[in-house]
Amino acid sequence: MPRQPRLDAPGLLQHVMARGIERRKIFLDDTDRESFLERFAGILEETQTQCYAWALIPNHFHILLRTGPTPVSKVMRRLMTGYAVTFNKRHKRAGHLFQNRYKSVVCEEDAYLLELIRYVHLNPLRVKLVQDLNELDKYPWSGHSAILGNRKNPLVPPEEPNELNKPNEPTKSLAEKTIEDVLLHFGETQKIARRRYREFVEKGIAQGRRPEFQGGGLVRSAGSDKAGLLGRSKEEREKGDARILGSGEFVDEVLDNAGGTFELRIRNKISLDDLIQRVIADTSLEMAQVRSPKRDAKISEIRSIISFLAVNQLGMSAKSVADKLGITGMAVGKCANRAEKGLDTQKIIAEYLQ
Repeated sequence: MPRQPRLDAPGLLQHVMARGIERRKIFLDDTDRESFLERFAGILEETQTQCYAWALIPNHFHILLRTGPTPVSKVMRRLMTGYAVTFNKRHKRAGHLFQNRYKSVVCEEDAYLLELIRYVHLNPLRVKLVQDLNELDKYPWSGHSAILGNRKNPLVPPEEPNELNKPNEPTKSLAEKTIEDVLLHFGETQKIARRRYREFVEKGIAQGRRPEFQGGGLVRSAGSDKAGLLGRSKEEREKGDARILGSGEFVDEVLDNAGGTFELRIRNKISLDDLIQRVIADTSLEMAQVRSPKRDAKISEIRSIISFLAVNQLGMSAKSVADKLGITGMAVGKCANRAEKGLDTQKIIAEYLQ
């Protein structure tokens, strides 16, 4: 049977897994793991992709993502291809590192977000990389210890000087905000939320491997219990899709909305050069000025508008925008965020894309 196309649209929760070819190890030591996480951190920030949970196992990894404006296929291609090149060079090997392509399952958030965070973070314990929850609490190669505050979060990229050269201006990375989002599900104060989160994770230990979280479809969404489904008439059965973990209603919604989203993005697609010319056409600025290192409020606003439209609306990569504007990919992400927070984005979209 031919592979179905991947499902993707901004805002979808996706459980992504990738395994080493022939089940071989993809992480041989801590240097490999650090290299993978450093690359992952930069890509998440540049593409504004949220990672709610992650775990590195010697021969595979699990990550739980919410896609941003950049399709998950581009995020994973950058991560896996870049890491494979580094791994092969370091270990003096050639050939494929990963087994086929990665596996991704779109997940219904209300029903599965917290369950999947727990499932992913318990992986090191299930495969006996750690012996108990106390050891997992300090284990550096899953996101569990970072949520508890026991270890520095490796998904927070290194700080760069901000565009206005104000080193004392505090800014939080997307990875830090994501952990805050997770903890808000468990309590209003950090101390209480972390305690309740740990209790929640502990209760999941007895649940075992939970195979329904490794793939979608109606049977898996029902906990792999076919008995409760086989007795239904055809009209009573919910729609299922192997790429989706959730109810039949959610399956329909994802299939309908994903198609509509990408059709809209294709209609709006223009080149980056054309977009920039549209934005600067009514100003006295030249492209050389937009690219200059000069600290100027008007230039900063123009960069923010271009970054927001290119990355958040047209799905262009932060790197391509960064190369064109003469700034870093991380700065592009910050520019786009600044536009969303401080400018009339609906007016900007109407003026430059419609």
